[in-house]
Amino acid sequence: METDIRVLIVDDSAVVRKVFSNELSRERGIKVIGTAPDPYVARDKIVKLKPDVITLDIEMPRMDGITFLKKLMKYYPLPVIIVSSLTRKGGKMAMEAMSSGALEVISKPSAAYSVGDMSVQLADKIRAIAKINVKKQLKSNVKSNPVKPAAISHALTASTNKIIAIGASTGGTEAIKTVLTAMPHNAPGMVIVQHMPANFTTSFAERLDSLSQITVKEADDGDSVLNGQALIAPGNFHMLLKRSGARYYVQIKKGPLVHHQRPAADVLFRSVANYAGANAVGIILTGMGADGAAGLLEMKEAGARTISQDEKSCVVFGMPKEAIKLGAVEKVVSLGNVTRTALEMI
Repeated sequence: METDIRVLIVDDSAVVRKVFSNELSRERGIKVIGTAPDPYVARDKIVKLKPDVITLDIEMPRMDGITFLKKLMKYYPLPVIIVSSLTRKGGKMAMEAMSSGALEVISKPSAAYSVGDMSVQLADKIRAIAKINVKKQLKSNVKSNPVKPAAISHALTASTNKIIAIGASTGGTEAIKTVLTAMPHNAPGMVIVQHMPANFTTSFAERLDSLSQITVKEADDGDSVLNGQALIAPGNFHMLLKRSGARYYVQIKKGPLVHHQRPAADVLFRSVANYAGANAVGIILTGMGADGAAGLLEMKEAGARTISQDEKSCVVFGMPKEAIKLGAVEKVVSLGNVTRTALEMI
């Protein structure tokens, strides 16, 4: 019999601590072993209670969550889920936290984001990251410094009608960064789904744009898919590829959650299969669950080339594993080789 996943909740809000404790106590295989109102109390409880997973607020008194997270990753690395407010500042801090070693991000419950949906997603994220070796993950992130495949870029002059579609979840923010920063300035147009709450995708796109040769932006409804540009699906909206004559563009819309997600990779991949077919390359990266597997299979059946990140380089080998199991994947490669493989397929 498996032991329960031991969770410590760190948040200065007594209401949030109570809501999270109550909701998680109903979840199978999860046990809240304690709560802390600030990083100083959290530090003592981590040493004493030895949690498997921490949920961490990033805007707290006495010591902010980012400073605490960096100290934690240096001296006592373990899986962390960032809990943030739905603000622009919260989004930027969440992105800094993800690059500092946090594995997931979730928004605090509000009128726009129900407690029920939040608790289901939080429990799923806790289960997905509980067994991750964070120390090993941090070392691999330091090592990964991909070389930009500039030599391939000369072959991309005829890639105007090509599309690269990417889906990712847990661990995906850093994986997508690795893929995009290795893209040449004239790479084919890209459409990307990363499971992430509303508002955080704005900061995610801005961070990627500052690091990449290509332009990266959060997608707006009707945006054209252009060479040298990547469009990130906005949090809490699905993104679909459409075509008008020779022009590809995206549609941003609400709709039911798919695999508990909005945006969902399956929604994007199915639309790419319908409108781009053999002109597309589909990529599925690290992430929990099965989102993207069925859609990637539809892309492959429509003539698209398909790639999956391998197990060794994944933070969570959930989405790629399900896609491989379905027969949706043509090539399985390490994260450092995803960009080169995609460009070679183009």
